[in-house]
Amino acid sequence: MKDLHILKAGLALAALVTTAVLASAQIERLTLQQMVVKTDGAVVGEITNKEVIRIDHEVDGPELYFTHMTIEGRSLVDGKATSVVVTFPGGFIDEEHGVWNSESPSDEDTKLGNQVVAFWAHTPNMGGDLEADALYAGHGGLFRTVQGRKGTVVLGRGEGYAVDNNVALTNLDTRITELDKAARKAGQK
Repeated sequence: MKDLHILKAGLALAALVTTAVLASAQIERLTLQQMVVKTDGAVVGEITNKEVIRIDHEVDGPELYFTHMTIEGRSLVDGKATSVVVTFPGGFIDEEHGVWNSESPSDEDTKLGNQVVAFWAHTPNMGGDLEADALYAGHGGLFRTVQGRKGTVVLGRGEGYAVDNNVALTNLDTRITELDKAARKAGQK
């Protein structure tokens, strides 16, 4: 009987912890200005490499999977040519080893050869002591581009995303540069 009470108490505690975690988990709505202030950089370019790694960690647990995605292109902050490796949780090494992460971008969005805009922030520990430039806001920090008649267009993701509507890359580029300069001047970065 005592074991049953201990089991019930343990289950109640687990339910309470789960409820607290779920209650505090929220999707962050970001304007472009908020995104620029909260991130270390933005890049436009081609996805040239993807690698999924596994970390087994004593504290954070076994089988942590992360995807490193290399983007070769140009900084939208200062216009300089750059190569950035952005990292996000989840990914598959093969059909049996990996995990899905609902906040991470889709396989379709991260195909090799895709032209994208990505925002990142340096993170000292993404889990398992992995220090990396994390894709900010998960899938909300990655935007695909398409070639239009008048140039490159960045595809918006809808209300609540930093790029909510489709926008000409030249306009987005100018706006990000302006917002970054203003944030630095105001001491926000």
